[in-house]
Amino acid sequence: MATGDNSDTDPPQEPVEQQLGDAPELARLPGTERTKRFRPKLRWELIGCGLHGHELVGTDAAEVRLEDHLLVREADGLRWYRCLRCDSWLPLAPPRSPSNRFPPGRDQITLPLRGRPLRNRYVLRLIALDRVIHFFVLAALGIAIILFAGHQKDLRGDYLRILNSLQSSVGFVSSRNGFFREVTHLVSLSTTKLYLYGSAFSTYAAINAIEAVGLWRERRWAEYLTFIEVTLLLPLEIYELASKISYLKIGALVINVVVMAYLLWAHRLFGFRGGGSVDRLQHERDTGWGALERATPVPSQLPKPPPPP
Repeated sequence: MATGDNSDTDPPQEPVEQQLGDAPELARLPGTERTKRFRPKLRWELIGCGLHGHELVGTDAAEVRLEDHLLVREADGLRWYRCLRCDSWLPLAPPRSPSNRFPPGRDQITLPLRGRPLRNRYVLRLIALDRVIHFFVLAALGIAIILFAGHQKDLRGDYLRILNSLQSSVGFVSSRNGFFREVTHLVSLSTTKLYLYGSAFSTYAAINAIEAVGLWRERRWAEYLTFIEVTLLLPLEIYELASKISYLKIGALVINVVVMAYLLWAHRLFGFRGGGSVDRLQHERDTGWGALERATPVPSQLPKPPPPP
């Protein structure tokens, strides 16, 4: 994949393997390599097939040609169809009522993601779900504060009466610590500040919604936006954790640090580890027909065509 403008004066592009410093070789198929005992490796292709089923083509073809060996092969009355995602070969009987004469050509097939691009899709969507949770929580807080600001006088009186009733009946309820301290501080704010806080929470919720949509669609601008947003709020989270430690704060801090590290390392933001150009080269290497051919058995194992009559 070219990283700049293509023109007649551009030098010829080297193979992707040479640009990445890797030698071309037969790829290891998902699930065939043994992993270390305490370091399990996720096979993203197998996860994808477990969730969505195998990606098979040519199951409705009447005949199989030799040039279809990447997709389907025939042996002993069975057809072996190759999953284009996880490279599993599945035996099925030929169709009784085929709707096509041959399997589709390469220009008619949309290959599923494999390798790093597939891993990135799943991880980015996990981060997108985290952003969705942030959106709902922040949006609820923003709406609640704005609604409270519109009826502040009535609600403040109701809250103080409830608090006094609890203090007289229960005794240990205090407005100086815990949940009641935060609520007491909130009801004592001016209406202007309440509207500002409500608007701030709502704006932050909208930013998280934009991030979630962009990450779900694997947009690079969303990766930058998420990284910058998490980085800017990191000092505030550390300050809050230093003032009072809680498991919720620790968990939120750990998740945000992991998100930052993943986006910076795996997606090479801001030119890190070669930047977007290297990221695009790896995407090209792990997807497309080239990746499929590298994971194909050697041609010497293919059935030979029948001799001419």
